[in-house]
Amino acid sequence: MPKNVLITGAVKRIGANCARLLHSEGCNVFLHYRSSKEAALALCYELNQLRPDSAYMMQADLLNSGELDALVTEACMAWGGIDVLVNNASSFYPTAMADVTEQQWDELMGCNLKAPFFLAKALSKTLAKNRGCIVNIADIHAERGLKGYPAYSIAKAGLVAMTKILAKEFGSKIRVNAVAPGAILWPDYDMSAQGKQEILQRVALGRCGEPADIAKAVWFLIKDADYMTGQILTVDGGRTLFC
Repeated sequence: MPKNVLITGAVKRIGANCARLLHSEGCNVFLHYRSSKEAALALCYELNQLRPDSAYMMQADLLNSGELDALVTEACMAWGGIDVLVNNASSFYPTAMADVTEQQWDELMGCNLKAPFFLAKALSKTLAKNRGCIVNIADIHAERGLKGYPAYSIAKAGLVAMTKILAKEFGSKIRVNAVAPGAILWPDYDMSAQGKQEILQRVALGRCGEPADIAKAVWFLIKDADYMTGQILTVDGGRTLFC
């Protein structure tokens, strides 16, 4: 039986790589996006060309509770239930401590922590019925924090804590794990060559990772990690060895 997977932030970067890999392994994928409609249309068409009716897409602002609930309803209707939730959608930008606004705090907390929690809550019945699982995309900076990104780092630290707490709450009914990426993709905003090199000098493997590295870790937690829950799988090329 194919697994039915809801992936948030599914049409670009790590999310799109997860969607393609899981789809190639026989999963049906429900693609959530917030604003990237063209990318969503292209990816959904691509996957359905490979296997008809295996991909659906829906726009939703996860900070709007009504839209979040509508996303859950539509995802459950697509194939009669959801087996896997991948909480990938994330906002990431610097917030200098002296200048961070309440709006920035609410957005970073909402996307990185609040939405994953309420998606897990809303999907808990179907996930439990199907003995499903949740995979959260965390960050290595959840542990020690990234200087200049206090609100983001705190939100991801909360997501790590949530992973462990929900694993206890759901027990044997729903496995809950997370993947913590290191240097996988450079930010959308410009970063100097020197800044990139300074990061790579602190990576044991000496190179940036690929989105496929995260997608493979997600698939492992879905398919092969039957005796894992409440765990954070770090995929960082050894960067945390030098933090």
